[in-house]
Amino acid sequence: MEDVYDVESKPFARGKFATVKRCIHRTTKTAYAAKYIKKRRMGQDVTHEVLHEVRVLLLAAKSDRIVQLHQVFDSLRDYILVLELAAGGELQRVLDEEEFLPENTSRHVMRQVLEGISFLHSHQVAHLDIKPQNILLTRPLPCCDIKICDFGISRLITQGSDLREIIGTPDYVAPEILNYEPISLFTDMWSLGCLAYVLLSGCSPFGGEDKQETFCNITTASLDFPVQYFGEVSEKAIDFIRALIVKEPKKRLSCSEAQNHEWLATSPSSSLPLENITSSTSPTKTGLPTNDDLVNVQVEVVDSPGHNNNNHINLSSSTNKDSSLLNDDDEDQTTNGQRRDDEGLPSTDEDDRLSSASSSSS
Repeated sequence: MEDVYDVESKPFARGKFATVKRCIHRTTKTAYAAKYIKKRRMGQDVTHEVLHEVRVLLLAAKSDRIVQLHQVFDSLRDYILVLELAAGGELQRVLDEEEFLPENTSRHVMRQVLEGISFLHSHQVAHLDIKPQNILLTRPLPCCDIKICDFGISRLITQGSDLREIIGTPDYVAPEILNYEPISLFTDMWSLGCLAYVLLSGCSPFGGEDKQETFCNITTASLDFPVQYFGEVSEKAIDFIRALIVKEPKKRLSCSEAQNHEWLATSPSSSLPLENITSSTSPTKTGLPTNDDLVNVQVEVVDSPGHNNNNHINLSSSTNKDSSLLNDDDEDQTTNGQRRDDEGLPSTDEDDRLSSASSSSS
């Protein structure tokens, strides 16, 4: 790694099992983000989980809305993913500073996030961790594009599969996950509704004083729009959220239906300089791998001296539901009806995911 890149010693983002450092290619002088992911977590080898994320990134190489993978290195203790560097940082950091976004800006962000998720869903991949920390900005808002990142707990949803796992982030997790019911592509749609709610209000729709209360709020799916936070938000935006945050998964809007919703079809005001925003191409592009190709995407890992690892494994539609990627050491980012000033976690974000059903009582 250090033979090819100049790597800054201090990480600019850190999680429990990963750090992200800025690096510059010695020849091209291009800046990248180097994500160092520990090979072993709580005594278990997680190579298959890291390579799963790599395969999804390779699949999405031609998507404008997904962070691009440049190279993968294998060191003694870490896998290092050299990723596209998004100069605008995380969307969460904007929310930390501004609390919420203007409706026109929220609409722009949601349009582009849906383009990225639509690409994934067209290949039967569910992200399962949609939240502001996993949305990167190419430049400061509003004149920017977004990039979706972190596919560590994404899953391939195969036809007839019965995938049940306790995974995700408390404020954005769907009720079927908490109830240990089958996960589907519609699981992402719930999270997208929560994301829109947070962007427009600065609050979580279900956040409680602790995770137990948050999970109870989610499973009841009782949705409120406090006037102090939504008084200036349009009815179309509220209807968009209501159509996504629905307890029955199949009654939620699909990605294509959400993209065609009246709120997203509304023209933004002239205050948003669209001429400075790159238009997205179609989420399904010629030359991309098909669903059948997804399990056959090969990963080329640059081994460190002395390593001879066989890293060509298939993308799995599930992993152990007690995956060590997940833990519950953080506080919820937002509270229902009350804005909070918690610092946003970086895209190494293992620190705020669910670990098991027992986390609901922690």
